[in-house]
Amino acid sequence: MSHQHGHTHPSEPHRHGGRGRLRHRVAHLVKPHSHDSADRTDHALESSARGMRVLWISLGVLGATAVAQLVIVVLSGSVALLGDTVHNAADALTALPLGVAFVLGRRAATRRFTYGYGRAEDIAGLLIVLTIAASAAFAAWTAIDRLIDPRDISHLPAVAAAAVIGFIGNEWVARYRIRVGREIGSAALVADGLHARTDGFTSLAVLLGAGGAAIGWQLADPIVGLAITAAILLVLRDACREVFRRIMDAVDPAVVDTAQHALEHVPGVRAVGELRMRWIGHRLRAEVAIVVDGDLSVRDAHEVAVAAEHALLHAVPKLTAALVHADPAPVPGAPDPHATLAHHIV
Repeated sequence: MSHQHGHTHPSEPHRHGGRGRLRHRVAHLVKPHSHDSADRTDHALESSARGMRVLWISLGVLGATAVAQLVIVVLSGSVALLGDTVHNAADALTALPLGVAFVLGRRAATRRFTYGYGRAEDIAGLLIVLTIAASAAFAAWTAIDRLIDPRDISHLPAVAAAAVIGFIGNEWVARYRIRVGREIGSAALVADGLHARTDGFTSLAVLLGAGGAAIGWQLADPIVGLAITAAILLVLRDACREVFRRIMDAVDPAVVDTAQHALEHVPGVRAVGELRMRWIGHRLRAEVAIVVDGDLSVRDAHEVAVAAEHALLHAVPKLTAALVHADPAPVPGAPDPHATLAHHIV
């Protein structure tokens, strides 16, 4: 039998039996909670709302930064600062596909998309990775072009000030996006934060290039630009790893260990079989097979599955759904039904 988080039992209360029932009631008194679909939806909407808030705030910060830099570009004619301004504008615009992904993720599951639309975040993550790669290519091309054709920069103090503004704005946005992205479990938002950090590096390149130009070394700007390109490639590697793992349904092994430990301490669970977990957007789902006493009735086995589900939801942060399948413990000397089924299939 299976028990999936998301349905209610209006005609019968959950029975946990003996000390298990007392422990369950005490836990609810200390930390009240509900496990209905509305509660999970509210939590998911809250996470999406936080993500949208981050996107709007970062869009405003980076937009203001780009406008301030653009004014100085017009005054100084700095091509390096122009490139940095383009990077900041592109970084601000990456909030758009991620915002669309958060909006789609709020839509309810359908008969066609039975898991909902959370995967839209992973698609947005791919677009962000491509944007970081394009930024690295643009930075490399600009640096090589300046090595071949060095150019003078005017209004150096203003250019340096704009570079500092760009670095501070991008680094603040990067920290904000990465922190909230990890809190709500959004790999795409983390990747977008890493993208902002690459633009901060580009701003530092402009600052160092302006410093080199101030002492008469024209090649300082392109050389530093190549170094920053290498730094962007390192950030690209981290972003690719983050998004690739999410697309491949990778989960932190520590989270799986936490889930296993919680299940092993549920009264009535004799063993934990196959345990699978996956991210769908910034929502975590679990599927597990537990072994219960073969003499239990269907109703009692169901109660053990309910207790296992509750234990998972308490122990694993960001877990919004769990499917628990209860298997009876094999009778000594009796054939394993799963092995028999596999034999017939072969």
